[in-house]
Amino acid sequence: MTSEEAKIRQAFIEKSWQEIKTEDSWQLFKIMAEFVEGFEKLSRIGPCVSIFGSARTKPGNRYYKLAEDIAHKFTKEGYGIITGGGPGIMEAANKGANSAGGKSVGLNIHLPFEQDSNPYIDSDKLIMFKYFFVRKLMFIKYAQGFVVLPGGLGTMDELFESLTLIQTKKIGKFPIVLVGKKFYAGLYEWLKGTMLSEGNISEEDLSLFTMVDSADAAVRNITNFYSRYLLRPNF
Repeated sequence: MTSEEAKIRQAFIEKSWQEIKTEDSWQLFKIMAEFVEGFEKLSRIGPCVSIFGSARTKPGNRYYKLAEDIAHKFTKEGYGIITGGGPGIMEAANKGANSAGGKSVGLNIHLPFEQDSNPYIDSDKLIMFKYFFVRKLMFIKYAQGFVVLPGGLGTMDELFESLTLIQTKKIGKFPIVLVGKKFYAGLYEWLKGTMLSEGNISEEDLSLFTMVDSADAAVRNITNFYSRYLLRPNF
């Protein structure tokens, strides 16, 4: 490479890097816009429960029906229901809230697959996100409890982020209910038998969540928790 070619190459790199930095700066406004829309809409809804689970769960699956029943029962207790807005468990939960005449919220995200909005979300309570981290904040900030049914990597991401925030005292403790003892048994045994035994978590961390099998138990766990506290956002 000649010295002239080297200069041209260096100028190209510097120009490209400057364009990248400029794009990063403008991206801040897109992120802020998502925060503003989420705060504006969700702050008006009142006490809610966020329900998580697989987008791949079909209507004939027992966990689909269980999610629908859980959402229906929470709605009768005065809670709104927040989901990721997609199909599967999310659809079931929005359907349960909708059938009970309750508030049905969908925090959807732009993905190349799996994430069309389900038809059971209130038309004024569907919010589309580009950024996962903004969306996850909304799940936690405006929910008084988490109900986590069987799911995949996204469900685990949302579960462990909430556990981490409580463990590190970044937010106050709120009830987290895992629905499906058989499904979560292996995870619990790994946390207790491996992570705890290696000293990577404490015994108290295992009490940050509860495992149940029924809709009534899931609802009771959260309503009993708030029989002792004033309902309010987590931040």
